[in-house]
Amino acid sequence: DIDLNSRGEGAKGKDGGAFRLSIVNAVWGQKGLEFFPDFLDVLAENYGTGLGILDFASEPEPSRITINDWVSKQTKGRIKDLIPPGSIDSKTGMILTNAIYFNAAWKYKFGENPTSDDTFDLLDGTKITARMMQETEKYGYALGDDYQVIEIPYDGDELSMVILLPDAGQYENFESSMDYGTAENITSNILKRLVRLEMPRFNFESEFNLNSVLSAMGMPIAFSPLAADFSGMTRDEHLYIADVIHKGFVAVNKSGTEAAASTA
Repeated sequence: DIDLNSRGEGAKGKDGGAFRLSIVNAVWGQKGLEFFPDFLDVLAENYGTGLGILDFASEPEPSRITINDWVSKQTKGRIKDLIPPGSIDSKTGMILTNAIYFNAAWKYKFGENPTSDDTFDLLDGTKITARMMQETEKYGYALGDDYQVIEIPYDGDELSMVILLPDAGQYENFESSMDYGTAENITSNILKRLVRLEMPRFNFESEFNLNSVLSAMGMPIAFSPLAADFSGMTRDEHLYIADVIHKGFVAVNKSGTEAAASTA
């Protein structure tokens, strides 16, 4: 996180200000619940945070507002109300939060007349009118058997946006076959070449409950009230993960990208 947070120093942001990349964590614990010193040391040394004390049992709504306000502040107001009403109750012992904020300008600015209305095809075949951006420049690019990929650098040349475009009718197959190894293989074939890039401006927000995803990835026991074991954190024998909530935001236009995400 420290290395990633230092990326882009001296570069520009999407809004004309400085480049910004912030990754922060916070842990909130129930007042009166004893947490082990070794666990608190791990929080400080590996995650750069301490333990915020709240009274979930007696003040669930003020506690929820406090955490949501922290998330909103860290994401410059892009992620609001991460934790919904009713999520905190007398059984809540601890809440872990992570927030990411990103704001960067493109290395290659789109042309003098960078946007125009054009037709854009959605996955279901629907055609809509979208505000499109155009630029011809030397981008990282590769053409595969059933996809195209382009790498669009941000100012400062340390970070970039990678866009994968499956061929028409191939999206579901392409998505289902995607994993780390596939993505690494695709990006390893990228070479600089002159490309005419045309892409839509867009804003996108998402919200997910990650319980089933994380369980499927190999941690189902953590969600079990009977089997979960967090004895390395506290003597409380009843801790387990009730919910994992994630919200994301991204805005892309001719100036650059602004993005934010938070998980609790």
